Amino acid sequence: MLRTLSRSAAAGLALFTPVTAFAQEAVEAAPAVANPGNNAWMMTATILVLLMILPGLALFYGGLTRSKNMLSTMTQIGGAACLAMLIWVMWGYSTAFGPEGNAFVSWGNLFLSQVTTDSTAATFSDEVISEYVFVSFQMTFAAITAALVLGATVERLKFSAAMLFTAIWLTIVYFPIAHMVWAGGGLLFEMGALDFAGGTVVHINAGVSALVLALFLGKRQGYPAEPMPPHSLTLTLVGAGLLWVGWFGFNAGSELEADGTAGLAMINTFVATAAGALAWMLMERFAGHKGSALGFASGVIAGLVAVTPAAGNSGPFGAIVLGIVASVIAYYAVAKLKPKLGYDDALDVFGIHGVAGIVGAIGTGIVYSPALGGPGDAAEYAMGAQVTTQIIAVVVAIAWATIGTLVATLATKLVTGLRVTPEIESDGLDIGEHGERAYN
Repeated sequence: MLRTLSRSAAAGLALFTPVTAFAQEAVEAAPAVANPGNNAWMMTATILVLLMILPGLALFYGGLTRSKNMLSTMTQIGGAACLAMLIWVMWGYSTAFGPEGNAFVSWGNLFLSQVTTDSTAATFSDEVISEYVFVSFQMTFAAITAALVLGATVERLKFSAAMLFTAIWLTIVYFPIAHMVWAGGGLLFEMGALDFAGGTVVHINAGVSALVLALFLGKRQGYPAEPMPPHSLTLTLVGAGLLWVGWFGFNAGSELEADGTAGLAMINTFVATAAGALAWMLMERFAGHKGSALGFASGVIAGLVAVTPAAGNSGPFGAIVLGIVASVIAYYAVAKLKPKLGYDDALDVFGIHGVAGIVGAIGTGIVYSPALGGPGDAAEYAMGAQVTTQIIAVVVAIAWATIGTLVATLATKLVTGLRVTPEIESDGLDIGEHGERAYN
């Protein structure tokens, strides 16, 4: 009897086997569906990055300028960010993320022609998110990078020049570097360069480009003989706080999922920043000065910049060390190197973003090591080879940003000119360029 039942059961299962196989094939053939939880997190992260730009960066930069240039600075930040968003959906996303491409650029998706509500973007596992969410997230990265560059040239660059430069610079500098680092098939992506959230794409790129543009533009009237202190460190500290809050979207969001690696990026964004802030103030004390609010804010940004490429590529204690080292070196660049060389990087975009970005990008190859608490594979990780790759990525980013910025600057100068008149610079760009005052 038992044997008969067993045979009957076996026969029944055999009948259902083709159906089961067919169902499995149908599941495998079904298009991937975005995880609602990951989508919700990435939408939140995208809004957090927008918070970094407006009001975060606008207040941070605006408070550091003289009161007569407060609105000009904030308007350039906002205008550049808005222009970047429009360019991103027209040709930026296509140039950076394909679908067709080579090692340097991509193409085939102008005006988001291939993006629909059903299309998805891959994450770093078998999950996917809605492609419109990914497009929006990456759009905010392009917007804030373009805005960062302008911190070096505030108080003397025309608004029209800032806008035209932004359009050209994004096209020939930012989009190709984003493709090379983050897109499959990109030159540095295929080399294995580690850049979790934008050490090369955002900070080295913006810092180097800012220095090139500032050198080409020349110094502000009276610099460095005339004192030009920040007009409102209160607003600068408010901006720094908003930048730190928004940076969690920047760093933890770059995992593209709400998982453990995003949690690692989150804690690293806390501790590296805290270490950077205190290290900068300690450097001020060692130099014989008082620990300052401006130093605190500068250290916050230095720590954030340094941990950006390492956010998901380091353990917490590696992130702390990276924040301290980057803050110390950035302090030296701002307090010693800049006065010695005499260039007028008005808001220290190169000194903080460029220098701390270089330290963070190279240091990521060190803190990624599992021996130092990083997430690298203990059996396969070779620190020397990875650090070499990181250095190559840094050199490529510096070279591309330098040459591309020179081209964008020369083109802008031919079309609109670069600098406001001496009279407008003396009276302030708020009145001269925009016909209004920040404070009445």
